[in-house]
Amino acid sequence: MSRIRARWWLLLLLVLVGGCRCGDDPNVGGASASFRPQVEVVDFGRVLEGTQVRRSLTLVATGRAGVTVDAVTDAPFFVVVSQIVVAGSGTGTVDILFSAGSTPVEGELVLTAGRTTANVKLTGVGVRPLACIPRSECHDSRFDLDSGLCIESPQADGASCIPNSRCQENGRCQAGVCVGQPRTCNDDNPCTVDSCSPTQGCVTASVACPVPSNPCKVGVCDRNSGCQEVDVADFSPCGAVSCKAARVCLGGTCRSVTPPDGFVCAPATPCQDEGKCSAGECMRPDAGDLESVFSAELGGMPVAEDGGPVLLVDDGTVYASVCGEDAGCWLAAYTESGLLRYESPYEDGGARTLLAASDAGVVVLAPEALEAYAPRGVGELRWRTSLAFADTALDGGTPEVVPGTTGAGRVALTKEGDVLTYVTWSDDAGTEPLRSRLVLLSADAGVPLAMGPEEDGGGAARLAVDDARGAYLYTPWDGRLAFTDQAPAAPVTDGGTLMTFGDALEDGGIAALSIEPLDAGVPGGALSLALASGRLLVGTQAFVDTDGGVLTALDWDAGTRTLSPLAEPVLMSPGGATGHAFAFACDHSDGTPCAGAELRTVLRSFSSDDGQFLSEVDVLPSPVLPGAFHEAALLEQNTVGVLADAELPNGQRQAWLEWIAFGDKLNQCSLPGRVEVAGAVFAGDLLHVALRRDGIWMLESYPLGGRTESRGWPQRNASPAGTRRAAP
Repeated sequence: MSRIRARWWLLLLLVLVGGCRCGDDPNVGGASASFRPQVEVVDFGRVLEGTQVRRSLTLVATGRAGVTVDAVTDAPFFVVVSQIVVAGSGTGTVDILFSAGSTPVEGELVLTAGRTTANVKLTGVGVRPLACIPRSECHDSRFDLDSGLCIESPQADGASCIPNSRCQENGRCQAGVCVGQPRTCNDDNPCTVDSCSPTQGCVTASVACPVPSNPCKVGVCDRNSGCQEVDVADFSPCGAVSCKAARVCLGGTCRSVTPPDGFVCAPATPCQDEGKCSAGECMRPDAGDLESVFSAELGGMPVAEDGGPVLLVDDGTVYASVCGEDAGCWLAAYTESGLLRYESPYEDGGARTLLAASDAGVVVLAPEALEAYAPRGVGELRWRTSLAFADTALDGGTPEVVPGTTGAGRVALTKEGDVLTYVTWSDDAGTEPLRSRLVLLSADAGVPLAMGPEEDGGGAARLAVDDARGAYLYTPWDGRLAFTDQAPAAPVTDGGTLMTFGDALEDGGIAALSIEPLDAGVPGGALSLALASGRLLVGTQAFVDTDGGVLTALDWDAGTRTLSPLAEPVLMSPGGATGHAFAFACDHSDGTPCAGAELRTVLRSFSSDDGQFLSEVDVLPSPVLPGAFHEAALLEQNTVGVLADAELPNGQRQAWLEWIAFGDKLNQCSLPGRVEVAGAVFAGDLLHVALRRDGIWMLESYPLGGRTESRGWPQRNASPAGTRRAAP
């Protein structure tokens, strides 16, 4: 009985032992199997868009038994291996990838083992990199992920580069600057003038041979013998031409002939075929309207200083300063075929007026400052220079005066594009006495290179630059005609070395400009100055040699009309032998003023030898309708092109392009429609006009039927670009 009872207890003990499962591992008695993530958040930080970053998360076993963990997440997060074995009492690792976009994101990693689940937060910031473009050659620019900025660093010395100027080649980096070798543009042809433009590279122009005094001769250049005079083509006009008598060239001599029938008495124009003599009369076909080469909307109203340019043309680009009603003001640039290059808004949205243009930039007058805008690209602002110039500026001090004023006619460009300007200000805001100074600013940065002395007095003035000699200044309020060529032999306040006109000091200081009055003053003259071939036409009153000698008064009293000269434009022939000026004319002999159509505008031409008038022409399109003169320029073959309009009986206006030579109006072509002209400029073989048609401001271009003269002083500001620089 006792033996049976012992077996029963042994059986019960075996059953109890066999039914007890204290761990997940049947081979490990008394052990538990679970896990936990070591952190609750995995932060990937800032990651560049389009790249992947890996992070590892440690899983810790919470018992002596091993465990298998399943890992799951959603895009843009991914697990590398979805099942992770964690050894008992040990650790395991789950690798997670973050594929970055361009925004901050959050996700969740779900970890599961048996009945145990754990969630881990995933975060990351996708960063779209900036387009890091070096601001200059010889620099690298990279995007810095931590700061979110572009970081620039210089390239190693000796690295190849492309110089900013096309006048340099074979560029190499030196201390972060691209240094090139000067480009050689000499083509070994004595009949060409070879130069280099920073934007175009080598530029070649034909040598401008001296203009012969004989109108039946022309200067031409021969590669072997240089400039020489040859006969012009026979029957070329050398004076007035009509079907009764004509002054024409024959065998190099100007002669009077009686034209036969069929003789060309009037050249063809873009709106009318040539006229021919028939029975002593010049018979011309009917004229039509000019057809524009292009017409483009300006998007606003063109603005200009009183008497200043409305349009400028340089290197095939037409510039206008435009203001819209709600859009502010901007600089607009068009190709000569009418395509918009750019519209560059002014920083404050305020108005600017055009002054001059060159390869170095488009110079405009801003409130109390000069600004220069890039002629290419997007027309960005290159520099802005305050017009506050006083003696303290020479030694680096801050001028304690109100900013000065300058403007049209008081700004000229040197051949390097440096800006010469005559500035006037007052010592106390808006009150007398006025003070003035001549200042030279660098083309590339607008910093002062040289300054003239402060002078008593001030006001409007006129500058004219002669590349071979220097610059001329005419100040009508005191009748002074002055010249500046180089700094005087005296030290400047910073101790720098004095340099020639147009050059900066080697140590970066400011040079001094001398202003030397010439003997021939012209008191009481109009606000005008023109320069060509050693002659100055000053104040519409006198011709003066560029050395100040031989004052020759213009004969405004010849004839029966009472003439009141206009200040601008005044024009000078390439040889300096002939000057052209405009005047209001009144035929009343009793001294009473003319009104309406009685007041006419005439073009009078003068000889620079004795000041005597050569011819006079009424430039208004209609002999009976009142009108307005807008612009004029010298054209080739001794012709003056004139843009003028007439007021029609219904109050509307119509504009005409006219050709005048040797005292005769050769022809005229009307611009289509009824228009209001704001301004115009002659350039090459085109006339560019800013006008309002049907209430919309337009830029339109018309053919001239010939080319604008490029030598002498052929336009209001010497050139279509407004440089006020004589062309040889």
